[in-house]
Amino acid sequence: MKELQPINQHVLLELEEAEAKTASGIIIPDTVKAKPQFARVVALSGIEDPEISVGDLVFYKNFTGTELEFEGKEYLMMPYADILGKVVETEEI
Repeated sequence: MKELQPINQHVLLELEEAEAKTASGIIIPDTVKAKPQFARVVALSGIEDPEISVGDLVFYKNFTGTELEFEGKEYLMMPYADILGKVVETEEI
C-alpha cells in the first residue's frame, strides 16, 4: 500500500466533489464552477504544535497549493500557513 506523506511544513487535503447543478436543476459546467475552499485534512508533515489534525475540515486561501491525483482521489498539497481556519462544532446558546 502506498501513502502520500507531506514534508516541509505542508498539509495534504482531500478535495470533495462540488455540486454540479443548481437547486433548480441547471447543470454547471466545470469551466465556471467555483473552486471549493473547504477540504478535509488527510495528513500533516512534522509540524510542531499544529492547530489542526487529521480529519478536520479546514478553510484555506484562494489560489494556493498544488492539486494532484493519487490512487484515484483528488488532493491538494499546501503550506500549513495557508490554512486560515477550521470548522468546529459549537452548542447553541
